[in-house]
Amino acid sequence: MNTLIHLPDLLFVQWYYDEFGINRGVYNTIDSWFYQKGIREITQRRKYILKFTFSLYQHFDQKQKIKFGPGGLVISLNNFWDVFIERGLKQNA
Repeated sequence: MNTLIHLPDLLFVQWYYDEFGINRGVYNTIDSWFYQKGIREITQRRKYILKFTFSLYQHFDQKQKIKFGPGGLVISLNNFWDVFIERGLKQNA
């Protein structure tokens, strides 16, 4: 994963699309969402993006690409943040 997060933006987004079927527009929305949550450093955001995506991927057949219905992306991001970040930070405090 360390090698991936240091790729140039274009190569990272291409890899992300090839791996998960998530296009650049959706990727940019995910990236922006984490930025708005205060994850300012790009490599940290990419780690969060990958954790988020892998958390979704376990609910899909691995041959299936991840798709979001209307409003589904934001709901998924909020659920991820609540379960993996806020609860995780409270447990570690």
